[in-house]
Amino acid sequence: MNEISRSQALFDKAKQFIPGGVNSPVRAFRAVGGNPLFIKKAKGPYLYDEDGNQYIDLINSWGPMILGHAHPAIEEAIREAVSASPSFGAPTAREVEMAELICSMVPSVEKVRMVNSGTEATMSAIRVARGYTGRDKIIKMEGCYHGHGDSFLIAAGSGALTFGYPDSPGVTKGTAQDTLIAPFNDLKAIENLIAKNPEEIAALILEPVVGNMGCVIPAEGYLQGLRELCTRHGIILIFDEVMTGFRLAQGGAQELYGVKPDMSTLGKIIGGGLPVGAYGGRKEIMDSVSPAGPVYQAGTLSGNPMAMAAGLVMLKHLKAHPEIYGQLDKTTTKLVNDMGDEIRKAGFNFTINQVGSMFTLFFTATKVTDFGTAKTSDTALFAKYFQAMLQQGIYLAPSQYEAMFVSTAVDNNIADKILTAHRQALKSF
Repeated sequence: MNEISRSQALFDKAKQFIPGGVNSPVRAFRAVGGNPLFIKKAKGPYLYDEDGNQYIDLINSWGPMILGHAHPAIEEAIREAVSASPSFGAPTAREVEMAELICSMVPSVEKVRMVNSGTEATMSAIRVARGYTGRDKIIKMEGCYHGHGDSFLIAAGSGALTFGYPDSPGVTKGTAQDTLIAPFNDLKAIENLIAKNPEEIAALILEPVVGNMGCVIPAEGYLQGLRELCTRHGIILIFDEVMTGFRLAQGGAQELYGVKPDMSTLGKIIGGGLPVGAYGGRKEIMDSVSPAGPVYQAGTLSGNPMAMAAGLVMLKHLKAHPEIYGQLDKTTTKLVNDMGDEIRKAGFNFTINQVGSMFTLFFTATKVTDFGTAKTSDTALFAKYFQAMLQQGIYLAPSQYEAMFVSTAVDNNIADKILTAHRQALKSF
């Protein structure tokens, strides 16, 4: 009789008490088959599961571990903070220092409010945009994910120019009707939505580099075109930089592409791995937030001292070492190119999209520029690839429609191990 693994036993038990056995759906491995691994610890580029198996990590907690796992300076900052109490529910000096640091690094942010997650950040930014403009409708891009707020769980319906329909039970039709959908990288669709809804649109929100249909890159001039349209029509342009903020550059994608939104949402890296989020933007917009203004938003754990301590160490390190971004880009580019060469030799159709230290391998011959082209991917083939890589000790995102994230802990030796595993995985199916 085969002995059941500890991960399997934990998953079986979890399903008795947690919906689906996981606290976030993608962790269930349903898109790739098999059962999830339960992770016990991590260090540098490696994860270790409850059965003692070691994996090279290319998720990095979905982005925030840009310096690798268990960075000594971040660990020390958390220990120091917790010794004074994990939470106060009152202002601290670290919050002021964090706000000043974010404003100094992110081009669009003149004032910032800390929250507890990326979802909180995007929900709050939309509310502020509606309150500031006095308008109700928003535009989001098909395939862009902005957390599980009701306004964002909307599919495209019959086409990009129609009202959306709820993509999850529990989202009302009324909420859906205030959310307009357009394909990513399609300026004409945005122009049409604005023309059909004159002076009704409060905000346009998007991931400037998409991470949630896989890594999808903005076409040349696309972000600039959105900036011009929003300025012309009095629409608040919101960049969701929860993933891209501080990862693609010190100032995020807006620095990389030279386009300044009116508001930005942040998360992941600013907590050094702890739960955190933030939203910020132009002073006159942010001054509409309570208690400075009438738009209400609050949170007992916002600005949590442990999250602030970890995030300050992370951001200060990135600000002091801008060369990190060149190093990450060089490592990731070489890894992506070498992986592409091996897939080409193996005869599979593929496209790899990469920006800096983010990338996605799509199993499709089609150039992936939006959600429609992303959906041409062979998800069954990706599932086989995922399982083969897992057997080779590489932990990938368990979905075709997610991005991978490279950390500074991936040196040439680790990159060679990833490539060797990739080569062996391709031979196995």
